[in-house]
This record gives sequence, C-alpha cells and structure tokens, in this order.
Amino acid sequence: MPLYDELVAIIEREGSQAAAIGITAGRARADLTRDEVLTLLDSRPVKMNTANVGLAMFRKSSGATTVSTTMEIAAANGIAVFATGGLGGVHKHYGTQLDVSADLAAFARFPVAVVASGVKSILDVVATRELLESLGVPVIGFRTDRFPAFTVSDSNAGVDGRFDDEEELADFLRFELGRTGRGVLVCNPVPMASAIASERFAGWLAEAEHRASEAGVSGRGVTPFVLGALAEISAGETLRANLALVKNNARLAARLASRMG
Repeated sequence: MPLYDELVAIIEREGSQAAAIGITAGRARADLTRDEVLTLLDSRPVKMNTANVGLAMFRKSSGATTVSTTMEIAAANGIAVFATGGLGGVHKHYGTQLDVSADLAAFARFPVAVVASGVKSILDVVATRELLESLGVPVIGFRTDRFPAFTVSDSNAGVDGRFDDEEELADFLRFELGRTGRGVLVCNPVPMASAIASERFAGWLAEAEHRASEAGVSGRGVTPFVLGALAEISAGETLRANLALVKNNARLAARLASRMG
C-alpha cells in the first residue's frame, strides 16, 4: 500500500501523527492500523456519510467515511485538522433535483479544519462556494485568492481570506475553531506542475458525462463512473493530479497540526 505509507511518512516528517479514520465492525475509529486500512480497502467498502453512519454502526458494518463523517469522528476524538482531496458539493442538476453533499453542512456542526483542494471539478463549483457562504463556513485560501476546483487550480469563485504563512494560518484556525465551534475549509490548490488547464478538463468532462448518460448511470453511481471515465479519457492525467494534490494537502495539514499543538 505505497500511497498509504507515503502519506504517513509525509505527515510524520512534518512533526505530526497520522490518524486513519473509518468504521470497523460498527465502531467509529480514528486509530486504524495499516493492516486494518488494507483490509478495509480490499473489501471494497461502502462510503458512509452522516446520514447513514449511525445505521451502519448499529448493524456492526464496516466502511469508509466521507468528509462529513470524517469530520464527525475527528471532532469526537479531539482531532482539529485533517486532509482530503476535494469536497463533495452542489451537483450541476441542482435546479431540477436537490442534490447537495452532506460534506457542506458538516462544517456548521463540527469544529474541524479541513485541508482540501476546493470542490471536485465535476460539480457546480460556484454554487458550492455560494452555499458554503450561506452556511457561514470560512473559506480560506492558502497562498491563493481563488477557490480551487480539485485538479483545476482556479475557478470563477474566490475565498474569504488568504494566508501565506503557515504559522499565522495555524493561529487563525486555533482562534476560529475555538470561537465558533464550527469548521473551517482551508483551500490548498493542486501543485502547479500537476494542475490541469480548465479548458482541457472541460472537454474531458463533457465526454465523461456523455458516457455516463449513454450507460444509463444515475444517482450515486454518477460520480464514481465519471471519475473513472475521466482517468481513462485523460490517459491517467486526472489520477496523477489527484495523487499530487492529496500528498500536498497531507503535508499542509500536518504542518498546521504541529503548529496548532
């Protein structure tokens, strides 16, 4: 499991301790071992959000956690900051069907700072940013004034404030989490060497969405199908960008955690 090992090494080099979060046999865990993570991944786990995690725990099930559930478990275990790739958000068909990720509302409930490369590019990025504002979620850019869109470093949306210094950002997070009891989104753009131009991505996305429509994919199956199609259409470029941003986010989250104490 080289990616897991690499992420742990990145975090430990920055003076922090890695905590793997998941649900095993009905228990919400923030201390999964390497073997437990591997076993969970090999089982092709169900994704658990804040709506269904209680049912899964009651039935003694195991599964992976979305950002919203990871925030809940992190908060319950005293973890103030964690890293992910990109948030869930408002889907593009919102005008005809209510489809909004529970990730966004979780920020209003749990005092955790989440380091992410904005929101997944396949969603309605601007609408997601607007909803975060409506929920009162501080959106902070680390060395950026723009709201990133996952593997695309920029979008048509901005952030509430920018920090260029990790020490100052850690001080703000400690202040804001304690002040409100709510979460903070720290936007860390994909490294420029791995970023995908918005025009190229738009073309790939149109093709991936066409394939999903042709295949009759709907509901929760759309996102994984489209992400898989994007990796194929881009000859792996979206996957490589994804890996680069995850490592970069883990590095920043570890640095912030070590400074927050």
